[in-house]
Amino acid sequence: MARVLVFSPDIAEAAQIRRVLALQQVGHAVSAYAFRRRNMNEAFTPDWPTILLGETRNHSFLTRGAQMVRGVAQVLRAPDLAREAEVWIARNIDMALIGHAARRLLGLDVPIAYECLDIHSLFTRTDAVGRGMRAAERRVLRDSALLITSSPGFVREYFGPVQGYDGPVVLLENKLWLEGADLQRPSQRRRVGAPLVIGSAGSIRCARSLDILTEAARRLGPKVEIALHGNAHRHAVPEFDALVASQDNITWHGPYEYPQGLGPVYAACDLVWAQDLWQTGGNSDWLLPNRIYEASWHGCPSVAASGTETGRRIEADGLGFTLPEASADALVALVERLDSAEIDRVSDALLAMPEARFRQSPGEVAEIVDRLLAPDLGHLVAGPADKAGAKAG
Repeated sequence: MARVLVFSPDIAEAAQIRRVLALQQVGHAVSAYAFRRRNMNEAFTPDWPTILLGETRNHSFLTRGAQMVRGVAQVLRAPDLAREAEVWIARNIDMALIGHAARRLLGLDVPIAYECLDIHSLFTRTDAVGRGMRAAERRVLRDSALLITSSPGFVREYFGPVQGYDGPVVLLENKLWLEGADLQRPSQRRRVGAPLVIGSAGSIRCARSLDILTEAARRLGPKVEIALHGNAHRHAVPEFDALVASQDNITWHGPYEYPQGLGPVYAACDLVWAQDLWQTGGNSDWLLPNRIYEASWHGCPSVAASGTETGRRIEADGLGFTLPEASADALVALVERLDSAEIDRVSDALLAMPEARFRQSPGEVAEIVDRLLAPDLGHLVAGPADKAGAKAG
């Protein structure tokens, strides 16, 4: 068992909660320095030792610098968690910068993992802002013992060629984490007829996806039903309520409990829209969303666009269907040609696949801390990130 310190941008964010629970389940004692946002799980209170660094808002980029300074100050005022931990895991660039600054100011020699699960569009800009963000991240990569990321696309398309990083990586895909819950995987799924139900599960923040689903609903009418499940991020999709109200065959079912609520969500869907289009040309093209793992474990075929990392995984592993482009035209054409037998065939194939392909194992989570504590890893990865910038600046 190790003492693990997590630097979190939002202690109540569902994926962050799952990560802490996973670390606890494999036997580690977890504590945290964390900010808090108010867009989900407002009633949540962590049951692990936590020092709150303040409250932040989504997209509050102009205030991030001041928040990071205050965050470092808070760690220095309450350093016990930092001093007691054997390894640190900092999620996203803000928290990594806070963690590295605090480690330096406290004079500690503790390995830090930089966890990056999304490449924000700020990092792919070609202007001075983008160059500054990449430079800050290269410093973090240089001084981190490990990079944790969730898709091979991030390493292949960004961390390698853009940031020049060739240090240690743990690929921890966004697989289903059941937290020890005794959930039964379905043995079979069968379509029951019209309408065909296309689901969207998880954080609802992609305006372009909603536009595609809304237009498909309008054009297909009673042939299709769009079922939206999860938290609606209205800061990202301010027109969300209007879009839902615009078509009788679109329903928002609201948030659901994880993981217990996943079964009913996916049982009620014939297909799941798996494509993220929030930041096309970059992050959205490179990521692997948790929806493809959740849906596949439940035997529900996924739909995404060819040429994206999500689409390539669906095609390579037979997880569903791909579109030649992410558009309402392509989605309508797919629905018009699909029949129940084809959907059932893919569902049967998914349920015949080993669940380990879609469900995260304790060993995968344990690898993070094992790698950080490995005697031959060293506390710093010096060199690779210094080569960065040759292509992107």
